[in-house]
Amino acid sequence: MGKLTDLLQLARQRGRELGLPYAGALTPQEAYAVWQLAPGAKLVDVRTRAEWDWVGRIPGAVEIEWMGYPENRPNSHFLAQLKQQVDREALLMFICRSGARSHHAAALVSETVQRECYNVLEGFEGALDANDQRGHVGGWRHAGLPWRS
Repeated sequence: MGKLTDLLQLARQRGRELGLPYAGALTPQEAYAVWQLAPGAKLVDVRTRAEWDWVGRIPGAVEIEWMGYPENRPNSHFLAQLKQQVDREALLMFICRSGARSHHAAALVSETVQRECYNVLEGFEGALDANDQRGHVGGWRHAGLPWRS
């Protein structure tokens, strides 16, 4: 259990340093470790259906769109869908393409539902590289963590 405590302590410290409005932030590798170690922890993938279908999925993740595709409008049912799919006491980690939408999701859920929320830094695809492409610098997939097309 020490490893889980250490990972969450590191994430909380990072959250304080970054001034985050939720519990903390995890690298993809740390998030995967927490997911394995924390009973009932959930990874919530807030990318669009198109991203899940065309870019890849994380097996076992809860999939709830933050923004709809192709209209790119906020999902007005996000909180209701979340409450329906995850236990109120669960440790929640949010992931998106690069960490921006998941940051907003973690902030909203932390503020309104009062759960222990974390953002997964770098997201699924990571940052843009020198050729303006994702998937080569950081991110869940680049780290070799479980995913499928």
